[in-house]
Amino acid sequence: MSDHISGPRALANPIADITDLFAFPSPGREANLVLVMNTLPFAKVSDAFSEGLIYRFRVRPLKAAPGGDQVPFVPDSPEFVFDCVFSEPARTDPQNFEQEGTCTTPSGDTVSFRVNDEGGGSGHGLRVFAGARWDPFILDAPAALKTVASGQLAFSDPGAIYLDGKNVLGLVVEIDRSLLGDSTLVAVVAETLTRGVFNVRIEHVGRPEVKNLLLGPKQFDPVNQDLEIRDLYNMENAFHIDHGYENAYRARLDANLAFWDGLDGKTDWPTVRGVHPLTELVLADFLVVDIAKPYQERGSFLEIELSARQGHPHETCGGRALNDDVMDKFFTTFITGGIGPGIRDGVDASSRPSSNSFPYLSPPNPDPPVPPEHH
Repeated sequence: MSDHISGPRALANPIADITDLFAFPSPGREANLVLVMNTLPFAKVSDAFSEGLIYRFRVRPLKAAPGGDQVPFVPDSPEFVFDCVFSEPARTDPQNFEQEGTCTTPSGDTVSFRVNDEGGGSGHGLRVFAGARWDPFILDAPAALKTVASGQLAFSDPGAIYLDGKNVLGLVVEIDRSLLGDSTLVAVVAETLTRGVFNVRIEHVGRPEVKNLLLGPKQFDPVNQDLEIRDLYNMENAFHIDHGYENAYRARLDANLAFWDGLDGKTDWPTVRGVHPLTELVLADFLVVDIAKPYQERGSFLEIELSARQGHPHETCGGRALNDDVMDKFFTTFITGGIGPGIRDGVDASSRPSSNSFPYLSPPNPDPPVPPEHH
């Protein structure tokens, strides 16, 4: 799930559906930042990237929020944008194709690469890979959905990754830190947009499961119970949500965060007049990475944000690593407040872990499971 099929439009146009975003310091080159955007749930090895889309990474420095309120950091300027676009695929037969990609740096330099070339392309402080890869997301998704539907924790041990062995189209951009100016603490967002004279944002992704588990369930929302809110949210600028729908997002998050908090029979995040203390942090929907810290495979997700809220310095690089079981941290934070035994979904690792060397994502499954039909 993570961000797989994150609304009706993603279901209708899966080529533009971002399934996951990852951001972490390079394990081998500490001066580099690695960004990974996965798209197209249930991809086949024969699937190409869309020539009609811009695949965009946005990076902004962070500064301390005034007063250190519920959101400890706010995006600053300048913004660093890395745009990747693709040529129309040249098909040699239904199963094989050739396709070229181009990634543009914030200064306007370009790096070319060939889709499914393990070596990718490099230049101007960038290294880029694009191609079909094994989906690295770690979650027992049916158990999570059953938990929402039943109001009872439905995880078992062991659990199972939903349709394990499915593929995605992976885009990996490794960035020399010098391209980000003097920034070390940064916010990262991924987007897909229409390509052409007029660019429309189709989807943005920051943290995992904001849409499907925190904005998706409608039954607890006393204000907008009939509103499918995820497509509206996907069109927003993650660094600055426009005035118009923000209170609808807040009402949904207040209700759903309270639902998750109550699953262990106690309240760890007391609301004030219905306002949940984590709502504003969730709405600041971007990965927070400290590029000056070394790569850490596990335990860094949300560590920077939660440390700042608790008033002490962070210890990790933050962000999100490919092999980090972030969903256990998600459930433990929102259900228990991080107090007491952790909440596990019964799945702790990918059956095909990602690598510590470029292009990081594991090779694709040549015979992936067949996805269910959606009606």
